[in-house]
Amino acid sequence: MTTSIGELLDQLTVVGELYEKLENNAVRCFACGHRCVIREGRRGICQVRFNEGGELRVPHGYVAALQCDPIEKKPFFHVMPGTNALTFGMLGCDFHCGYCQNWLTSQAMRDPASDVSVDYIRKMTPQEMVRLAHRTNASTIVSSYNEPLITSEWAVEIFKEAKKAGLMCAYVSNGNNTPEVMEYIRPYISAYKVDLKCMQDKNYRKLGGVLQNTLDGIKRAHEMGLWVEIVTLTIPGFNDSNEELWDAARFIAGVSRDIPWHVTAFHKDYKMTDPDNTDAKTLLRAAEIGKEAGLRYVYAGNLPGQVGEYEDTFCHGCNHRLIRRRGYVILAYHITGEGTCPQCNTPVAGIWPKDPSQVVLNGLGMPLPVH
Repeated sequence: MTTSIGELLDQLTVVGELYEKLENNAVRCFACGHRCVIREGRRGICQVRFNEGGELRVPHGYVAALQCDPIEKKPFFHVMPGTNALTFGMLGCDFHCGYCQNWLTSQAMRDPASDVSVDYIRKMTPQEMVRLAHRTNASTIVSSYNEPLITSEWAVEIFKEAKKAGLMCAYVSNGNNTPEVMEYIRPYISAYKVDLKCMQDKNYRKLGGVLQNTLDGIKRAHEMGLWVEIVTLTIPGFNDSNEELWDAARFIAGVSRDIPWHVTAFHKDYKMTDPDNTDAKTLLRAAEIGKEAGLRYVYAGNLPGQVGEYEDTFCHGCNHRLIRRRGYVILAYHITGEGTCPQCNTPVAGIWPKDPSQVVLNGLGMPLPVH
């Protein structure tokens, strides 16, 4: 009889593919940038990948979060606007961010307060996921909520079925990836959102990561031809100095000026309750730094109606307003079927619908949550 969340999760596993065998029955995992060497009977940093008898066992066959949302909520602002994304997550993470808004799922097996997440587990098959996507009128399946890199074997199993069914697939990730995991998922995903949490390594290490790993992960995803969007949750006193925002903006522009940068508002959550919630003035300052650094598409998020033009997409050639938004809702859409500005024919970077008339405006037809 199952007596703990760990015992239940350990049953919902298969032998993984993203690892190599070492001496003395140890293994090295390639799922994330920690590249854990895991001795027999031990777990990786993520707590959900573990060594059993010299083989790496990995999560499989369930979801712990499942929701159909506007794709803008991921946030992807340059990927099929107005469409729905069926988003799933499992349990566990390779980071331990003190402000995580999904901590009940991400910190399972690490924080006893999250053990209640065992009640969220729902067994699922890839075929059922595809049927759910069709039922909720979703055109994309996204792995999110916890860190998708550490559950990549299960995601790929779902994505193989999704691709056969004509669906697009995407990751919402912390970017702490490796060449091995990116080669593994690359045939199946089209878009990859990264949280660039800060630009100081000492602060990254407080969250459980290494800054350079994430910077390398962003470059790697872009160089592989994935559509990349970046989010920086802007936290007062943690990463909101002009210097740090400039560092982030310059780094992104150095990879590609076409990468959208979303600077979003923090609110008190989980263990981080000291900083003030982010105000619109701070977000506008961050967005203006992004524009000054040469980024073509900068957005301010989580404060709909308070950040003016930074909810909208503009042509970088003639400044024509191409997409008007409020929050996650598309109010107006003017990009051509060829992905260009109708005024000056400048290409607009992104993954755009071939038929602009099919873009859903005003949030009409949004499905109910998946239960």
